[in-house]
Amino acid sequence: MTRLSPFAANKKKDRVTIGKVGAVHGIHGELRIIPLTDFVERFAGMKEVMVGDEMLHIESCKFHKQFVLLKFREYPVREQAMRLTGRLLTVARDEAVPLDEGEFYTFDIIGLTVYDTAGTELGTVENVLRTGSNDVYQARRPDGRELLIPALKAVVREIDIAGGRMVVDLPEETDDAH
Repeated sequence: MTRLSPFAANKKKDRVTIGKVGAVHGIHGELRIIPLTDFVERFAGMKEVMVGDEMLHIESCKFHKQFVLLKFREYPVREQAMRLTGRLLTVARDEAVPLDEGEFYTFDIIGLTVYDTAGTELGTVENVLRTGSNDVYQARRPDGRELLIPALKAVVREIDIAGGRMVVDLPEETDDAH
């Protein structure tokens, strides 16, 4: 039902984090980018990207092992490029790769208010746990207790991103768990 991308949530909902700057690579100012996206191929077609709070222009893009090697026009030498280590790469929300119907980004799920099928508020989604078999939505109940919701069609009846809500039909033992 929901295939979630590991796109990190960005403090500003209008930006999507797609990577993090690692160490410099070689002597020509290339940087190792740790991809934080399911769509690594997107880097090959990019001309510019926000790195921290700077818009930078991409001169070259190569793929090396688990990294993307990017060289930025504004940081032509190794010593300058080193200053970018640790910064996040973001794109505008409207540049996020479109997903198929029924698929959602993790950052869109976090923050949704969870309701049961009777309309009772159960809590707010705080995190998405990747378990291997299916994701689990980790929510906080109004009384502060944790609520774990398996991301299964039988449980999650509706996800309304625009409306900020998720409707669930929890099994009895999950609903009453402390």
